[in-house]
Amino acid sequence: MPESEEMGEMSFWDHLDALRWTLMRSVVALILFAILFYCFMPYLFDHVILAPCRGDFVLYEWIRMLGAQIPFFPDFGNEAYEVKIVNIALASQFFIHISTSFSFAVVAAFPYLIFEIWRFISPALYETEKKKARWVLVFGTVMFFCGVALGYFMIFPMTLRFLADYNLSAYIVNQVSLDSYMDNFLMMIFAMGIVFELPLVSWFLSQIGLVRKSFFRTYRRHAFVVCFIVAAIITPSGDPFTMTAVGLPLYLLYEMSIFLVKADKPVEEEEEDETALTHAEDE
Repeated sequence: MPESEEMGEMSFWDHLDALRWTLMRSVVALILFAILFYCFMPYLFDHVILAPCRGDFVLYEWIRMLGAQIPFFPDFGNEAYEVKIVNIALASQFFIHISTSFSFAVVAAFPYLIFEIWRFISPALYETEKKKARWVLVFGTVMFFCGVALGYFMIFPMTLRFLADYNLSAYIVNQVSLDSYMDNFLMMIFAMGIVFELPLVSWFLSQIGLVRKSFFRTYRRHAFVVCFIVAAIITPSGDPFTMTAVGLPLYLLYEMSIFLVKADKPVEEEEEDETALTHAEDE
């Protein structure tokens, strides 16, 4: 029995008040994290955000080490590599300082925001549903951070190296603006965090009966091709290492989705469900 039934049914205004406090606590947490990141943002810019602009970034060093042994790895041999970031708008640095602090606050506070959502909806759930929901929330949080990590350590640096060095003409000099850099930085990292929620979304769709294992198995080959096409688009360097490093995790997410979704019902059970539904409609 849900806790709400044990303690008495909550009125609409009680639910509204609980939602109001949930939103207030979430906003306060975001503001506190944003203030913290605002204070440390100059350090974070030098050692985290702009780290992919320098040749000593951890991914570049790792690729250089492997490139000395494996011939098809991309050539990252220049340790003095550097991408210069320029600011062309007077107020950009100030506003980016504020907006980036808030963006980092959203990432850092993500587990707490999930906890607040859980605390709001948990009284309406049965015990079996609570156990399942806890697992879903923890899994979704872990997958989000895995996607953010992949975006930061792999996808954005590889894309930056390709686009910053790409020359349409020898008469054109690339100058990466601060606004452009931050837009791509935040977009790719948050996008990968969202993409890594694919297994969770698939599980949810299976719970409400929209997809089954047969659907994912039928389109498994198509998904493999699509994943590597997407990898080629978001990491346009063209080398096989980069495409594999991005496309393989995307396809593994698809396989994880197959594992999580519900299996197809036997034909007899589906017929029984359809019969029961028909009788219910007739009544």
